[in-house]
Amino acid sequence: MKKRLIALLLTGALTLSCLSGCGKTAKPALNIIDDNYRTCYEVFVYSFYDSDGDGIGDLPGLEKKLDYINDGDDTTDSDLGCNEIWLMPISPSPTYHKYDVTDYMDIDPEYGTMEDFDALIEDCHSRGVHVIIDFVMNHSSSEHPWFVAASDYLKTLDADEEPDLEACPYVDYYHFSREKLEGYTALPGSDWYYEARFWEGMPDLNLKSEAVRKEFDEITSFWLDHGVDGFRLDAVTSYETGQPDEITEELTWFNDMVKAKKSDAYIVGEAWTNRKFYAPFYASGVDSFFDFSFADSNGNIAKILHGAGSAADFAQSQINAETLYQSYNPNYINAPFYTNHDMARGSGYYTGELALQQTKYALAMNLLMQGNAFLYYGEELGMRGSGADENKRAPMQWSSDATAEGMCKGPANMKQQEMIYGSLEDQAKDPNSIYSFTKEVIRLRNTYPAIARGMTEILGAEDGDSQICGIRRRWEDSDVAMLFNISSEDRTVAMPEGYQLVDWVNATDAKNAVSEKDQILSLPAYSIAILSPDSGTK
Repeated sequence: MKKRLIALLLTGALTLSCLSGCGKTAKPALNIIDDNYRTCYEVFVYSFYDSDGDGIGDLPGLEKKLDYINDGDDTTDSDLGCNEIWLMPISPSPTYHKYDVTDYMDIDPEYGTMEDFDALIEDCHSRGVHVIIDFVMNHSSSEHPWFVAASDYLKTLDADEEPDLEACPYVDYYHFSREKLEGYTALPGSDWYYEARFWEGMPDLNLKSEAVRKEFDEITSFWLDHGVDGFRLDAVTSYETGQPDEITEELTWFNDMVKAKKSDAYIVGEAWTNRKFYAPFYASGVDSFFDFSFADSNGNIAKILHGAGSAADFAQSQINAETLYQSYNPNYINAPFYTNHDMARGSGYYTGELALQQTKYALAMNLLMQGNAFLYYGEELGMRGSGADENKRAPMQWSSDATAEGMCKGPANMKQQEMIYGSLEDQAKDPNSIYSFTKEVIRLRNTYPAIARGMTEILGAEDGDSQICGIRRRWEDSDVAMLFNISSEDRTVAMPEGYQLVDWVNATDAKNAVSEKDQILSLPAYSIAILSPDSGTK
């Protein structure tokens, strides 16, 4: 059955007493809001699940595993609980990663057919799961017919002859020059150069061209007609390198064009740069831009867990980001980020006896931030992968047996990745596994709507302890507070006035509860307490 909005009160004194004095015996019902605030699961189809035995993941394989992501039933807890899927590029391409597209309106045959895609969308929507697709608009493949036609034409021109756009309109689709400019590469067999900021196989498109904009208008209509719920914009900062005002104009055009056709489409941009550079992009109306300041091994989350900052620093960094984005777009949707397909996997950021707890807790810190949460496939298992990009896109570890049904072979140049924390088969049986913990944290997002939707406020419950931070978020009639113990030791803190303990997670021991006695909260190492206003303050 499709996930529905369930607005419920917490279940009363019996549940509260169990939460405060023992392990969880009753879970509050989910409260799923049908809007664009979601928990998004990023899938590299190539390495996810193989349905036809060729070693390459495909769309039917992904559909077969939808129950793992979201089974569509609020009463079960066997699925992750993600309610959005981000598909990395799925269109025809000469490379395994498919970020160099040769046909924007088709499915790569390795992944299946348009019929397979339509079936996937229908199945996702029946579960209340949205689907956004990677949209590579900065560049095409050098094998795309547009570029091939332009290149062939330019090779026919004499040294002093200028292009005639009536003879070949595709010349205007790209950036060509007879001068060797920064970021340009030589066009073989001619005296021309073309812009290709990533590599020669990815020529940059001219997004100022009205003809190109018309093409992308048709392309977005095609995918919206096939049921996609939005787009992830790749490489936004490369649209016009070093020209943020021009990028904002192009983003405004794209946002307005898409939302004129589907007003509730969700758009998120990849602007891999500092916050002050990309924050003005929010003025375009685009819903979200990934906040990379929390990501990677040197981001705010990992640094704090390594002792290079306090719990209060974590809270304040969220407030700083939210305030900045809101100043450009009051309707922004935050998109804090931890890992993706271009980064070393998160479990590799931590070593030593606390590595497992810190790996789990880092996921919770990210998933419980304001806005949309993004979970790269396999992070919920603590998969490893670093160095070459292929290593970061290894096969999903459904089983420890590489020959098991559905297992993928992975990219050709991938190094075999060690299964540090076990496969899904192993972790599903362990209440203290990364997988089990991640499910619990996502359940919190799906139970307390204010976690994703409210502005972060400092609760002021730390009592001078640098390892504790308390934050509050309010949205409509929902009010939630969270207390974080980022240390490897148990801590106590006074219960904030007017609040009561309603939920918790513990990255060290799933059975060791956060507890309350005489208005004092006991927070085990690497735990998070969830509080709501007590009955006397509502």
